[in-house]
Amino acid sequence: MDRSGKMGANIREQIELAFENLKAALTSVGADFEHLVKVNNYIVDIGKNIAQFREIRDKYVNTAAPPASTTVGVPKLARPGALFEIEAVAILPPK
Repeated sequence: MDRSGKMGANIREQIELAFENLKAALTSVGADFEHLVKVNNYIVDIGKNIAQFREIRDKYVNTAAPPASTTVGVPKLARPGALFEIEAVAILPPK
């Protein structure tokens, strides 16, 4: 969701928003995508949406050395209208 609480209208918008939110969260603690060690992704209608997910994900993560990840197709997510959810674990850089 964006800062106003709005969710993207389609899978592409939701995935892009999720990665931008993750980027902002990482930046807020002095990290970036290279500090990710594990990412879990949940996609409604995975067969139809996996290609869009991979295309967008690859703009953010280092595809030569990506974090460990699990991507799961789900029939539905808890929030009505949600088509994508991401969960990430990062190791912060030393201060």
